[in-house]
Amino acid sequence: MTTTAIKKQLDGYLPLLSNKQQTLLLEMVKSFLNVDKDAKRITRKQYNKEITEAVDRIEKGNFVKHEDALNELSKW
Repeated sequence: MTTTAIKKQLDGYLPLLSNKQQTLLLEMVKSFLNVDKDAKRITRKQYNKEITEAVDRIEKGNFVKHEDALNELSKW
């Protein structure tokens, strides 16, 4: 979906919301923007290192199958 199409839909829905709902939506959007400010980005070198380490762990069999993880979560 294009930015223009998204904006058009939002412009159509916004007047349908109550004042309280519009305020909540605005606060939610603001919180999305603040998340990025606090996130610390890693370097490409660090990212590639972490990927390589993860692949190595998988190749050594050090992983949990999706089905096993779901079974474990169902016990909670």
